[in-house]
Amino acid sequence: MTTRQPAPAELLQARLHALNDMQLTLKHAHWNVLGPEFVAVHEMLDAHADSVRAMTDEVAERIATLGTVARGTPGALVAERTWEDYRVERADALTHLRALDAVYTRVVDGTRAATAAVGGIDPVTEDLLIGQLRELERLRWFIRAHTAGEHHARPA
Repeated sequence: MTTRQPAPAELLQARLHALNDMQLTLKHAHWNVLGPEFVAVHEMLDAHADSVRAMTDEVAERIATLGTVARGTPGALVAERTWEDYRVERADALTHLRALDAVYTRVVDGTRAATAAVGGIDPVTEDLLIGQLRELERLRWFIRAHTAGEHHARPA
């Protein structure tokens, strides 16, 4: 028995949820970061949120282009997500950055898996995801630069 592969629009919907969640999480951390690195981290996270918000728009427009509905409501995100909510509230920069590194890793891994799944069947979606993967890895590098000296797994 063969397993049905998800259609590109289904894979993109999962990416849309992940990116919407990430954008909101980045803004949450931006508003709640404390400590001596406040200004630098606060400003960096705002730029990250703007970048991720642009990715959500690209993904949603690709879903619509494929002829399906881009479900971008908070209810759809919460009902369909497969991860736990971000738990850090008001905290120092290092605490937020460690937690955000885990968020970035989850989103990078999911984007990498979706890219592999659409490879060979939808080159336009594959190209979109590769570009976003490049940017997500770059943004994660910025997060990790603030936590230099800590061990981080190398990307596959």
